[in-house]
Amino acid sequence: MPRIEDYALIGDLQTAALVSREGSIDWCCFPRFDSGACFAALLGEPRHGRWLLAPSAEVRRSSRRYRSDTLILESVFVTDAGTVRAIDFMPPRGEAPDIVRIVEGLDGAVPMRSELVIRYDFGHVVPWVKRVDHSRIAIAGPDALCFRTPVDVRGENMTTVSEFTVGVGQRIPFVLTWFPSHRGLPEEVDPEQALQDAEDFWLDWARRCTHGGDYHDEIHESLLVLKGLTYAPTGGIVAAPTTSLPEFIGGVRNWDYRFCWLRDATLTLLAMLNAGYTEEAEAWRDWLLRAVAGDPADLQIMYGIAGERRLDEREIEWLPGYESSTPVRVGNAASEQLQLDVYGEVIDALYQTRVHGAPPDDYVWSLTRKLLEWLEDGWRNADSGIWEVRGPARHFTHSKLMAWVAFDRAVQYHKHFGRSGPWERWSALRDEIREEILERAWNDDKRAYTQSYETDALDASVLLMPLVGFCSATDERFVSTVEAIQRELTYDGLVLRYRTHDVADGLPAGEGVFLPCSFWLADVLAMQGKVEVARELFERLLDLRNDVGLLAEEYDPVSGRQLGNFPQAFTHLALVNTALVLGEGRGMRHAPHRDRTTS
Repeated sequence: MPRIEDYALIGDLQTAALVSREGSIDWCCFPRFDSGACFAALLGEPRHGRWLLAPSAEVRRSSRRYRSDTLILESVFVTDAGTVRAIDFMPPRGEAPDIVRIVEGLDGAVPMRSELVIRYDFGHVVPWVKRVDHSRIAIAGPDALCFRTPVDVRGENMTTVSEFTVGVGQRIPFVLTWFPSHRGLPEEVDPEQALQDAEDFWLDWARRCTHGGDYHDEIHESLLVLKGLTYAPTGGIVAAPTTSLPEFIGGVRNWDYRFCWLRDATLTLLAMLNAGYTEEAEAWRDWLLRAVAGDPADLQIMYGIAGERRLDEREIEWLPGYESSTPVRVGNAASEQLQLDVYGEVIDALYQTRVHGAPPDDYVWSLTRKLLEWLEDGWRNADSGIWEVRGPARHFTHSKLMAWVAFDRAVQYHKHFGRSGPWERWSALRDEIREEILERAWNDDKRAYTQSYETDALDASVLLMPLVGFCSATDERFVSTVEAIQRELTYDGLVLRYRTHDVADGLPAGEGVFLPCSFWLADVLAMQGKVEVARELFERLLDLRNDVGLLAEEYDPVSGRQLGNFPQAFTHLALVNTALVLGEGRGMRHAPHRDRTTS
């Protein structure tokens, strides 16, 4: 089984696929990110669906890269018989998602083999395959895939096989197109034109980037990942294109991330806005407004990519899991949790959009007031927190912090944009929450703000305090908190979310260091004036990216492996923010034009 970091992402703004170094597409869901997988070998074996396209001779060495500023993957395979280049991409075009693969001969004459194993419903359903003209059609229930190539194709052990030789200068294409099984065959795709169209699309998008400071390439590469995780029809951005990649090899912390988390909203908006991508930021805001419409008491932490609310969790028993990490889960039960921080994140996201020049919108303000109305009493509740613990509800410090953010941004809305509302009451609630955090989240023995009230467990989420404007990064208590986190929550200099064996989170202990938290540490170190230390940490984190610049959610410093769903939007968002903090002093989430107070 390849390591998680051995995969590269290709996508078409509707769904995505993961391609291994060996040339096997081991994960793809058609027609949407959250559809059932037709290639699920990532969580099982080749018999659960994959598409291998690689030399049949032994590969002596290989390399890969994205074409500059695109998600067009180029892999070069060197064999004794010669050298070939495989070009893999998904052209952003309409409602019929495709995977296009072009094999190009660079040297010699290389024997090649394509093995296409289609298994719908996460590797469970074997389709009926028939030949229509020069196409192979795989149908099961609502799904159909059309496979076209100019080389000979045959069936072999329920696998569609092609064997051919590619010589110097030859380019042999393969196209796999999804379509609803009740409709006619999709229009034939010209592979070379599709390649040109895809490159034009990505380069045009890259030219819209207005960021020109330090770490420009690193920022744009991560923005490209975020764009690739966007579902264009609605503007929603999935947390990751995968499900159930483990946070600990062989463990049970395996979750479905193919949904849209509200807490990603602020960082997504800031990342896109700071780079000049106002269209994407506004599309995300519009998605947000549609998704959260309804009773404020029913606000969810996540929604489907079109705003769906029911994300019922179930286990896929026939898949053995990535390196036997079970269960494999589809859906996410955390969608039913109360997590107070999302109220602050939604209001902050809407406020930041206005700060960055979005025109006033009465509907946005009406929604903001309704959320605040519920939060006036709701902030006092215990909840499940940012890490979605499946243990007892409690008064998490980060949750209260983000409730503070909600009322702070409401006051700023009134102060800077003249929006009407009970701002004096909001201001009083902001002060009340602040005083409660200072009193109940502080632990004298630890000399730190802790994970929840009246406990001594540390949590890296409190690193966000200065980033959201609650206190100065040089505040005495916060400096002491950072020192405690560095002392007790780091492994080889990288940051854990919390000690899983110390916290009753409803699951067995064990996970890797959490990469977004490590970026947050770099942020606060820079804000404390320790810029060189912060830069050293940031560049070390950059070195953890795979060869095409992708990061998962977690990392195992012992084995040197990435862990968790891949690639992870939250990690790339944190990377962008830290690059902005280090490069230009931008990217922090606090409200502008305010005098900061310290505790």
